[in-house]
Amino acid sequence: MLDPVSLPEKPPILEMRGISKSFGAVKALSDVSFTVKEGEIHALVGENGAGKSTLMKVLSGVYPHGSYEGSILYDGEERHFRDINDSEKLGIIIIHQELALIPLMSIAENIFLANAPSRFGVIDRDVRRKRTLELLAKVGLSEAPEVLITDIGVGKQQLVEIAKALSKDVRLLILDEPTASLNETDSAALLELLKEFRDHGITSILISHKLNEISAVADRITVLRDGRTVGTLDCHEGVVEEDEIIRRMVDRDLESRYPKRDPKIGNIIFEVENWSAHHPQHPERKVVKGVSMKVRAGEIVGISGLMGAGRTEFAMSIFGKSWGRDISGTVRVKGEEADVSDVHRAIKSGLAYVTEDRKHLGLILAEDIRKNISLAHLGGVSSRGVIDDISEMKVAQEFRGRMRIRSHNVYQETGKLSGGNQQKVVLSKWLFTDPDILILDEPTRGIDVGAKYEIYTIINELADAGKAVVVISSEMPELIGICDRIMVMHEGEFVGEVAGEQATQENIMRAIMRRKGRQE
Repeated sequence: MLDPVSLPEKPPILEMRGISKSFGAVKALSDVSFTVKEGEIHALVGENGAGKSTLMKVLSGVYPHGSYEGSILYDGEERHFRDINDSEKLGIIIIHQELALIPLMSIAENIFLANAPSRFGVIDRDVRRKRTLELLAKVGLSEAPEVLITDIGVGKQQLVEIAKALSKDVRLLILDEPTASLNETDSAALLELLKEFRDHGITSILISHKLNEISAVADRITVLRDGRTVGTLDCHEGVVEEDEIIRRMVDRDLESRYPKRDPKIGNIIFEVENWSAHHPQHPERKVVKGVSMKVRAGEIVGISGLMGAGRTEFAMSIFGKSWGRDISGTVRVKGEEADVSDVHRAIKSGLAYVTEDRKHLGLILAEDIRKNISLAHLGGVSSRGVIDDISEMKVAQEFRGRMRIRSHNVYQETGKLSGGNQQKVVLSKWLFTDPDILILDEPTRGIDVGAKYEIYTIINELADAGKAVVVISSEMPELIGICDRIMVMHEGEFVGEVAGEQATQENIMRAIMRRKGRQE
C-alpha cells in the first residue's frame, strides 16, 4: 500500500447538480443534488426505488449525457460521459452488487480482463502475474493469481473486484451493496479496507441498506427518497443515530426494527436426521456432515454461521437434492418420511425453499407478476393440462393484495419492481404451493429497512398460521430479532443452539469460536 497522504482542503471531487431522469412517464430522479468531497467515504442511502442506482448510472455514463437533465462536475470541470469507458478513464469505477467476475477464469485473468499488459500485441503473463500480486497485497488477499474465481468464497471475490478497480487507477470508487452477500467478519474486513483507502486519498461512495455499517465508516450520509434529495448528514458533527437515518428514508418512525410477536408453538412437523452432502464438483469434499434438526409448527428457527459454513448447501440439498451429490439422511414431515429426491417431490411433501438469489434463481424477471406467482404450482391454475388465464389472474391478484405487493397490476414485469416487492413475489410463488415448511435463505438481502419490516411481518404471519419457518441469514441482529431459536452452523455441522430470548451476537460467535478452537 502507498504511504498515507495528507490532503489539503480542495473543492469537491464530485458535484451533481439538478439531476433529473425520467423513464417514460415515470420520474426516477427529480432535481437531485449530490456533492462528494475528495478523500471521504460518502454513504448514499434510501429505500428501494429511491433513485440511488439511477443516480450512479447517470454519474458513470451508463445513462449518457443528453439522456438526463442537470450537470456533473468532476475535478471542478463539467463532464459529458458518453458511456462507462469515459468515466473509467477519469478513475470513476463502479462495483455492482452482482459481481462481474467470470468463475472459470483465474484471479489474474479477471483483474486484467479488459486491460491486460502486453508486448507486441501478446499478453505479458509475467507482468500480469506481478501486478496481480501487488494488487492482491493491497486488498489483503494471499491467493495465487492462478486460482480460479469459482474456488474462492464470495468475500474474497468482492476483494478481487476491488483489486480490479485499483488496476484502473481508481480515484472515486462506487460500491453498490458490497457487503450484501458477506458475513459479519468479511463485512468488517471490507469496511476496514475502505477506511484504509480513505487514508490514502481514494474517495468512496457507499450504497448500503446496513445502517450499522454506514454509521461505522461514513464521513457523510446523503439520503434519497422518491427520487429527491432529502438531505446530507455530517458524521463529524456528532453521532448520527440509525433511527434518524430511517426516519429520513421512509418519512416515518419505526417503533421497532422487528414486529412484535406472541409465538404459539405446536408439535414437531419437520425433522432432518443425519443429513450429509458432498460437493458436486469435488465429491471427496463433504460439505454437510451428519446434520440433524427439528422444527415445530408455528416456530421460526434461524440458522447462523460464517460464510462457507454450509447453510445454503444444507438447505438446497434438502429441497429436492438441488445441490450436492452422494446425499444421505432422512427428512420427516409430520412424522412421516418425506420423499425429497427431486424438487417436484419435495414440493409435494410440503417443502418450499426461497433462494438467496431471487434475481437469477427465484424469479423470471422478464415475466409478469402473474406468471411468476403460479410458476411453482401450475396445476393450481390449470384444467386438463391447460393454464386457465382467469384463474391465474385471480390467484395473482389475491397474493398481490395479501402480500401487499406494490405494482400497477399483476401484469407488471417483475424485473421492474423494487427488491422488496420482488421478494414478496417469490414468497407468493411458494405460498401458492401451500407448504408446511418454508426455508427462507437470506430473505431480506438487498432490501431497504422499511421493506424488511414488511417481510418480517409476513414471516410472523406464516408462523402464526402454523407453518414451520427456517430462516438462514448472515445478519445476526436479524436472526436475534425474529427467531424463536437459533442453530449455529460451522463447517457443515451444527455446533450450538441458542434460545431466542438468550440470543446475542456474542453467544453465537462464542459457539463458532469454541468449535474452531477445538479443531485447531
